[in-house]
Amino acid sequence: MTELTRRQREILDFVEAEAQAGRPVPTHREIAGRFGFKSHRAAACHLAAIKTKGYVRWDKGKARSLRPTSGLEQFRARIVDIPLFGSIPAGFAEDRQQEPDGCVSVDLDSIGFTPKRTTFALRVNGDSMIGRHIMRGDIVLIEHSQEPQDGQVVAALIDGETTLKTFVKRDGQAYLKSENPDFPNLIPAEELKVQGVFKALLRKS
Repeated sequence: MTELTRRQREILDFVEAEAQAGRPVPTHREIAGRFGFKSHRAAACHLAAIKTKGYVRWDKGKARSLRPTSGLEQFRARIVDIPLFGSIPAGFAEDRQQEPDGCVSVDLDSIGFTPKRTTFALRVNGDSMIGRHIMRGDIVLIEHSQEPQDGQVVAALIDGETTLKTFVKRDGQAYLKSENPDFPNLIPAEELKVQGVFKALLRKS
């Protein structure tokens, strides 16, 4: 953010102090009186400059709507919420229902793609995907897809059980590959239905 001038900082400090004290935000005339400006027009010009630099905002045409910002307003549009549907085994397939478990907020710049309405998140439970750097406790972002490509990580339903694995297709036969030698590959006896394709990973530091 662009630095404020000394006078702009003084005005911003005044606005913030009034807001923190629970008092009505000052008008242009009140700011002019506080700082000895000859007209409220001077106060309006200072506030316009402070707004341009991202430190305050107000609603056009609404009286006393002036308010300080956190300084991060310019970045807020890049934050999106993605529904989190519980956990998924990254190990042996597991017969369970996925239950909604809130949502995760992500920065679009950090995940490298734009989520769709069909994008969802799952918490990883298991170690069968460590060869793809997907660990227990990670959150994976999954995008619904009917046509997964060979080698993509997928959330899948295999013979009625859910799991996270690498999708492989050889000689017309699709199966799920584990990325850890301690776990077997999974070959469907009856049904293999891909529920979504892995798009990004979130990990707590």
